[in-house]
Amino acid sequence: MPCEGLAPDAGTHADRAISIDASPSLVFSWLCQLRVAPYSYDILDNGGRRSPRERDLELSHLEVGQRFMTMFTLRSFVDGEQITLRSKGVAVTYAVRPQGAGARLHVRVLFEGPWFVGRLLALGDMAMMRKQLLTLKALAEREARTNDPRPRRFLRREAAWLRARP
Repeated sequence: MPCEGLAPDAGTHADRAISIDASPSLVFSWLCQLRVAPYSYDILDNGGRRSPRERDLELSHLEVGQRFMTMFTLRSFVDGEQITLRSKGVAVTYAVRPQGAGARLHVRVLFEGPWFVGRLLALGDMAMMRKQLLTLKALAEREARTNDPRPRRFLRREAAWLRARP
């Protein structure tokens, strides 16, 4: 992944992934929202401000050098596919791939520095990243459902059928 070129000597690698029932382009658009908020535990890493729950289409216009989540800088991107960020001692790539009718979001985080410190950072990051990925999944899937061209009565019937399945 592109982050590996930014931190080739990183002592700790952490991979996380989640399947999302939304198109890869919609998931990528939600990744662009990381420019303004972390979408994790807002009380801890967003000064108590709630991460936005509606997409700002202007945030999808990316340029290398932009700030992400306050502490990261956009180092590279491929529109619709990946975003690579860098901060002091940390490099991260968010990659979106098609998976069935939805998408798979894979994140690789590299921590530089002593092995022990990297492991501690990765442990803390695991909880924060889990919340971030679950939040992005929920928001993308919510938007995908509301933009579904099928009639709402069909969607309600389909949801009832899925709940009734053993």
